[in-house]
Amino acid sequence: MKQKVLIGAAVGVGSVVVIGLLVLMAQRGIPFGGKAQQLLSQASRAQQHGNLADAQASLEELIATFPDSPLADDALLKLGGVYEGQQQLAEARATYRKLLETFTDSPLVPETQQRLGNVNVGLLFSPTVTDLDHVVEVKSGDTLGKIASANHTTIDLIKRANGLKNDVIRPQQKLKVPKGPFSIVVDKSQNQLLLTEDNQFIKLYPVATGKENSTPVGTFKINNKLTNPVWWKQGASVPSDSPENVLGTRWLGIDKPGYGIHGSIDPNTIGHQVTAGCVRMTNSDVEELYDIVPVGTDVTIVD
Repeated sequence: MKQKVLIGAAVGVGSVVVIGLLVLMAQRGIPFGGKAQQLLSQASRAQQHGNLADAQASLEELIATFPDSPLADDALLKLGGVYEGQQQLAEARATYRKLLETFTDSPLVPETQQRLGNVNVGLLFSPTVTDLDHVVEVKSGDTLGKIASANHTTIDLIKRANGLKNDVIRPQQKLKVPKGPFSIVVDKSQNQLLLTEDNQFIKLYPVATGKENSTPVGTFKINNKLTNPVWWKQGASVPSDSPENVLGTRWLGIDKPGYGIHGSIDPNTIGHQVTAGCVRMTNSDVEELYDIVPVGTDVTIVD
């Protein structure tokens, strides 16, 4: 009996996959039974059963053979996921980039941007050297701070990318270092923060901005960074561990006094115009951004 129940459950899962594909085809006016659809179905079944190599083969064949198929954008998205599942982040990044460049009007663009952002940050924090990185050989007298300053990056990013547990480095050691520069654009109308490196998309973060349009517009620079910042409220200090401290776990101040990018004690406010003028992020997002961008990073805020 138990075996029958398991078989029934497996059949049910497979049916959901097939039904989903049929609905997608119907929405896009694709005739049933075409070769592209067969390859996509094969890939979905293989991925569902954990056969990522088979799924990859079917999706790569579909994309190579039917690049203009209405299913090609979905195939690219699925292929990127297969690459991620195999920890092939560079391949996943190239696949998501291809989808965004080729299918600019696809309804899959928002999800692709989200996935690409996560992959980009994963690559930044990994030892994989990409076209956005170079390798620096440590010289006698070098410190992480000196290398970070010379390359306009952060000590935290170098440590994360190279798996360093402390600040100790040795001559002739080779370190992955991002080429940079990083830049930030905050769009108040969308409540989004765009991070780029060398003008290439890295990640899009949801943020909260100022109520009554109080977040200043213009181009600024990050001029200070603080972990677990104290909040100064009407001349009184609110400790970092206080539940009333609205700054969260990180502060990236800009060269307009009193304004900056910081964390949050209420993530439900993200995506809205509710702050006193600062740009607010979730703590996990601002901690990630804090490790990536150095003092001196350009911050452009637009309406």
